Amino acid sequence: MNELLLIASVVVIFATVLLAYKFFGKSGLYAMSAVATAFANIEVIILVKAFGMEQTLGNVLFASTFLITDILSECEGKKCANKAVLIGIFTQIFFLILSQSWLLYKPVEGDTVMESIKVVFSNTPRMILSSLSVYAVSQIFDVWLYHKWWNFTEKKFGNRRGYLWLRNNGSTLVSQIINTLLFTVLAFAGTYPTKTIFSIFASSYVIYFVTSLLDTPCVYIARKVADNRKQKEQA
Repeated sequence: MNELLLIASVVVIFATVLLAYKFFGKSGLYAMSAVATAFANIEVIILVKAFGMEQTLGNVLFASTFLITDILSECEGKKCANKAVLIGIFTQIFFLILSQSWLLYKPVEGDTVMESIKVVFSNTPRMILSSLSVYAVSQIFDVWLYHKWWNFTEKKFGNRRGYLWLRNNGSTLVSQIINTLLFTVLAFAGTYPTKTIFSIFASSYVIYFVTSLLDTPCVYIARKVADNRKQKEQA
């Protein structure tokens, strides 16, 4: 069941990113960046076993943020991609402040929700601060490396639109190593045994590796959407 749910989540989340871009353009991707970073910080608290590996949820949502910045880099430019990163950082800071403020309220007698809220969000600060730091570093690096690959292939082969698959995977696969390593250490060191932490790191990167390969067709589709939009605007 876990395996089927993870596969379904990849399809649904990536398809939603493409639909957001098709119907709302870059604004839709900015919104998806905010939603993904907020929800992933809740999901990442849950530890499950799938495909024979222990792993946290939230990996697919975090992976979608790299898809978002790659689409923006390819179709809208570096400035727009960096703006999505800043929106993600702003969202995480706001979510951290808001979620911790909930814990300060004194519920009415007979309330049945507050204890569950405390269980979920008492660990949130470490998770969000870890993901915030890692998100900022890995995403800024990803955007920078994407355009470095783009400049390289354009100078080497004289084709600006070619080798999209190389700049997409060449940037995401490298930045995901940084993302996975830093987050696993910052978020889980001292919480789980070393063996479990290594398992989380390995499984997380496997998921990121697979989703990075799967998001390449999505970037091609997004570029086709952008081309069609530009043709309509010119017409």
